[in-house]
Amino acid sequence: MEEAIKKSQVLSEALPYIKKFFGKVVVIKFGGSALHEKGSREMVMQDIVFMRYAGMKPVLVHGGGPNINERLKEANIDIKFVDGLRVTCEKSMGVVDSVLTEVNAELVNEINSFGGEAFGLSGKENNMVSAVKRDGADLGFVGSVESVDTTILNRLTDTNIIPVVCPVGKGKDNALYNINADEAASNIAVALNAEKFVLLTNVEGVMKNKDDSGTLFHSLTMEATGHLIETGVIDGGMVPKVNACLHVLKGGVKKAHIVNAMLSHALLLEIFTDKGIGTEIVHG
Repeated sequence: MEEAIKKSQVLSEALPYIKKFFGKVVVIKFGGSALHEKGSREMVMQDIVFMRYAGMKPVLVHGGGPNINERLKEANIDIKFVDGLRVTCEKSMGVVDSVLTEVNAELVNEINSFGGEAFGLSGKENNMVSAVKRDGADLGFVGSVESVDTTILNRLTDTNIIPVVCPVGKGKDNALYNINADEAASNIAVALNAEKFVLLTNVEGVMKNKDDSGTLFHSLTMEATGHLIETGVIDGGMVPKVNACLHVLKGGVKKAHIVNAMLSHALLLEIFTDKGIGTEIVHG
């Protein structure tokens, strides 16, 4: 009986959020080591299906770094990063595209197995993600997002189908470009005028001391977040993630969240409960 009461309390707490976000687009970026963990990945896919049945319009954008590294090692292709971005020669671009396509199909199949209806897409198709060669150091076929065509994405979400997108863009030169998944997801969120942007990673969120989860910031304004970057509290691999969050907020998205995908049903806990479990970044 106690267990049943607890469940009813959880459902009751979720109701206002279900009403608030009904019919709204939520863009979720999922990548890194959490994507490699079968248990965590399955829970994320279940959560996305739940969101869909609760009336939301989830859009999933994924990476695939660990899988790409494995395939490059097998092919004896050097792995090199500059400022967190993968140096991508023509040969490794082929590997990146192939691996991301495989990961995409796996995620679509998992969503479908949990009762959802998903459709896999690559940014290179139908000029959905138009890319240009990234400025600065020559990283080969690494691109920046120039524009996003939301036609297909809107058509899918309007018919209750969950788009699953891999971050490969196409340039006016018809070349394929490897795009950082955080950047791709944030640009898609802005183009779709999403209600929320959720970045799933393998850490709790933004912490004052990154080795102490007790120092987690549950909520930050854009101004406070910028200050934490300037003072070095936010550093390393967290910087591009936070910048992606700031980008969506500047583009009109209401809220951005950084959440640890390794926690059980992290996505649902962040969206449908009063306290949440990660870091939300808001206007202000």
